[in-house]
Amino acid sequence: MSVTLDIRLKKTNKTFNEGDLVKGVVIINSNSDIKHDGLSLNAEGFVGMQLSNKNTGVFEAFYNSVNKPIILYNHTIELLAPGKISNGITEIEFEFLLEPKRGSSEGSFYESYSGVFICVSYFIKCELKRKFLAKDCQAKIQFFVQNHPQKIENQVPVHFSISPETLQKSSKEKIHIPRFLITGTLDTTSCCITKPLNGTITIQHTEMPIKSMEIQLVRVETCGCAEGFSRDATEIQNLQIADGNVCPKIQIPIYMQFPRLFTCPTLQTRNFKIQFELNLCIIFRDDYLITENFQMQLFRSQ
Repeated sequence: MSVTLDIRLKKTNKTFNEGDLVKGVVIINSNSDIKHDGLSLNAEGFVGMQLSNKNTGVFEAFYNSVNKPIILYNHTIELLAPGKISNGITEIEFEFLLEPKRGSSEGSFYESYSGVFICVSYFIKCELKRKFLAKDCQAKIQFFVQNHPQKIENQVPVHFSISPETLQKSSKEKIHIPRFLITGTLDTTSCCITKPLNGTITIQHTEMPIKSMEIQLVRVETCGCAEGFSRDATEIQNLQIADGNVCPKIQIPIYMQFPRLFTCPTLQTRNFKIQFELNLCIIFRDDYLITENFQMQLFRSQ
């Protein structure tokens, strides 16, 4: 006797907004008639957090609180009462409203996000309970949630200039740095995650030849509670925008797409934060590295 379960959503990209009606079908494939104790479907959304190795064991209470998932959504539907299913393929349609429960401590959904120490996930699980001595059948599928687009105004360009003087201001130590001047512009640091980040960079002059120029997108994940917090920065992607010593006075374009799932709108809650930064890295011929950091505000716009 062979029984399989499958869950299929009617929306092919499996992506929904808060307030959407999620529709799909559960497919039961059996090579014989089977008796069962009911078919149920459960949709759930949660925030999973974990500490980096450097923080494990520092605060036991903090560790225990962080390792408990934050429930965003939990909805169960009884699709079939106990009974009998004929052999062959049986399709059972379902639908549920993607809406947070009243009185929820979180109040709304967060966008799907896959990080190193924080993950926001949404799943649909289906279980066919079998009679005594028969193994229950289960199926699971992930779906994705996005925020409703919002209108953002007053996005202004960000102009920057990097030189030994600007580096000395940010450093307590006086160090020998070759003379150089690098200028550039980012269209904005408040970015829509569905649109590319654009800008330019220009080498005005430099004493030491440049080996490479790169832009690095970094996520900063903070898990916290009353007992303390853990803050970790990890690289999402690194793009080389110039290779070798670039001719002075030439504008080099900056263009970067934000990767799906590994980014989300900037998020700050009572228990965790998801923030993003951009590093502009200039590597000189002797491997001397200078970095300019930009705080990024990500959102989903119309």
